[in-house]
Amino acid sequence: MASTGIDLTPACWRKSSFSNGTGGECVEVADGVTGLVPVRDSKRAHGPAVIVTAAAWGRFVGALKAGGLAG
Repeated sequence: MASTGIDLTPACWRKSSFSNGTGGECVEVADGVTGLVPVRDSKRAHGPAVIVTAAAWGRFVGALKAGGLAG
């Protein structure tokens, strides 16, 4: 796995409000990384994280809220 050089050790991870306690699709995002949003699978907390810009994350969440990303 390629390293981004970004230290996520102090990141404060929070689980999506759509995640549940029965092993459902659990997504976590981290706060405190200026200009970036790390995203990971909460079931693999020590696994890799996808890191996107805060602007891209904002557009993604906005599209979800507007129903613009059909499954």
